[in-house]
Amino acid sequence: MQTFTFIWSGQVVSLIGSGLTHFGLGIWVYQNTKSVTLYALILLCGTLPSSLISPVAGVFVDRCSRRWVMILSDFGAGLSTLAIASLLFVDKLEAWHICLASAASSTFSAFQVPAFTAATTLLVPKKYLDRASGMIQLGQGISQLISPVLGGVLIGIIQLQGIVAIDVVTFFLGTIPLLLIKFPEPKTINASHTEALKKDSLLKEIIYGWQYITARPGLLGLLILFATNNFLMGSVGVLVTPLVLSFTSSAVLGMIVSVSGIGMLIGSLIISTRGGPKRLIHSVLGFQMLGGLSILIAGLRTSVELITLAAFLTFLGWPIINACAQVLFQKKVAPEMQGRFFAIRQMVTDTSFPLSYIIAGPLADNVFEPLMSPNGSLAGSIGQIIGVGPGRGIGLMFITIGVLAIVLSIAAYQYPRLRLVEHELPDTI
Repeated sequence: MQTFTFIWSGQVVSLIGSGLTHFGLGIWVYQNTKSVTLYALILLCGTLPSSLISPVAGVFVDRCSRRWVMILSDFGAGLSTLAIASLLFVDKLEAWHICLASAASSTFSAFQVPAFTAATTLLVPKKYLDRASGMIQLGQGISQLISPVLGGVLIGIIQLQGIVAIDVVTFFLGTIPLLLIKFPEPKTINASHTEALKKDSLLKEIIYGWQYITARPGLLGLLILFATNNFLMGSVGVLVTPLVLSFTSSAVLGMIVSVSGIGMLIGSLIISTRGGPKRLIHSVLGFQMLGGLSILIAGLRTSVELITLAAFLTFLGWPIINACAQVLFQKKVAPEMQGRFFAIRQMVTDTSFPLSYIIAGPLADNVFEPLMSPNGSLAGSIGQIIGVGPGRGIGLMFITIGVLAIVLSIAAYQYPRLRLVEHELPDTI
């Protein structure tokens, strides 16, 4: 685990820097525009390019050195952030600049994420894959815990310009372990078939990667589950900042984000130290149901305490869900196919995020918020239960999303190929 831990530490440093920037820019965009739709558009630009280019990126990950794919991806993302820093320093930053930079970072992420995931399978012994996946979630939890608190302090000292400059430095620090360590190459089960694939066109390789997934209904079912769940969670991601800022301050928002980071940190520590349970799929579905219940609770009242509790519980289960699913994929997919598989997985699951961004913002601004205004159509019925006024339409959306997430978990358990995926598919490593 030492080699993996060294690489992981560099990625965590980079994650913290990115978290600082995302927190600062998120507040800057919403406070300067007051538009949920525009806020959602920027999130869309940060995910859509990755979704579109992922199949091609996966082929390159399997064809090329996964280490160099990660190095070049980190370098490109650092340059995108550097562009934002430059515009901030000359006081020329506008929302469309952030859209362009987010799109560029998303493109580089399409290469970096499957390369890191596939490389982990080669760097870590099979029996420690669950702990490695937990450490990846732990790094995200550390970032979510530290970044809002640190960002809230630094924004008053060095302003947004200084925060983005720190992010640029952390991007390049994250590449140092990658420059110092060589990655092992995947051992192929059918070398002649793999070599033949490399001589095919990109389109044929992409098609073969998709055929590999569809031939395994349990994996396909897990992909569809994540795509649907990501749509729901993407909607929550768009709406949580406007919901909280509708009745309290950005400082409280930072506190809530930090508490969610504590939940993610605890969940990550559980999975990284204890490993996964015997039935991984049970943890995936069980904690997804807990997340749905928490989201439902968050929409009931304009209560900081209630939303904070819901955020903690949601993010407590999030790293456990992701780590358990990740181990399932790593064990069941052949190493020489993992670049393509994880890229297609990223495309399928991440496409639901842009869709949620497109839908959630306009629904909040044009449908749910008017319905829950003091004179809205639902003010005399649902409004008597959850309240009326700014943010209550978003609260109703949270309740709806929570109910859908619970129903999704129950329906997924009823599908035998998904419920029995651990027994029906043999391990490939």
